[in-house]
This record gives sequence, C-alpha cells and structure tokens, in this order.
Amino acid sequence: MVKPGEKAKVRVKINGVEYEEEMSPRKLLVHFLRDLGFTGTKVGCDTSTCGACTVLLNGKSVKSCTVLAVQADGGEITTIEGIGNGKLHPIQEAFSNNFALQCGFCTPGMIMQAYSLLKENPNPSEEEIRDGMHGNICRCTGYQNIINAVKEASKVRP
Repeated sequence: MVKPGEKAKVRVKINGVEYEEEMSPRKLLVHFLRDLGFTGTKVGCDTSTCGACTVLLNGKSVKSCTVLAVQADGGEITTIEGIGNGKLHPIQEAFSNNFALQCGFCTPGMIMQAYSLLKENPNPSEEEIRDGMHGNICRCTGYQNIINAVKEASKVRP
C-alpha cells in the first residue's frame, strides 16, 4: 500500500529490456512509456475509446491510457518500437503497401492491435479482422485499407 505522496517502484521489461522506475502510483502506463522514449505509443482520447495507445502487456493488447503503470509491474510490454527488430514488421509493410494510413496518428495502435489479432488468429476472415480491430479508431483514412493490410499481413509469417 502506497501512502499519499509516496512513490511506487515499477519494474517491467519493455521490448526485451528491463526498466525500473519510481513514480506516482497514479501514473498511466502510456505516460510511463512515453517518458521512457517510447513515443510511438500515442496519447489519443485518454478514455480507451480510440486505441492509439494500444500496446501488448504480457502478450495481450491493452489500451495503455487505462492501465496504471503499477499494474504492469513485473510484466512484459511490447510497443510499436519492439516489433520490427530494426526493420519494418510485415504488418507495417502491409499498412504501407495498402495505404492504410493517412496522418499516421492511429497507426501504431492499429498495428499493435493487428499484431495481437494475428498472434491469436493467424488466418482471420474479413469479419474477424473487423471484429478484432474494433476499438481502434481512424479519423482520416477509413477502414477498408486497414482491413486489406491486415489480410495481406496474415499471409506473411514474420
């Protein structure tokens, strides 16, 4: 139990690297990640509506704007920076090939949600893709190209 004004220690592994920080127990995971330089994770709506902050926590997609960093203590986090190993991941290539982005603000969250979807279901139908991407909002490019990108990515094994 942390008393008011006290800091909590959080130890996590992010993209394979261990981090340990002291922070307010009220700090959101998205802010923790961005403060560490993982700025691919975006702060969008701050209410889990848009999905721009989607990351994997212990292999499951979460909206990091609704997870306290202390809730991730001891966990493993994968951000958009952690999926390509220095080059574009096949999902990122598919988004580029299919023009599945415009301003790009939602793209990291979309890609992380697609990454999670394809880990759970490597060969989804279009309906399963639409259902799996539910909760990630794009305000400028529309969804058909995103669906096409996820379909293309499902045909490539990283």
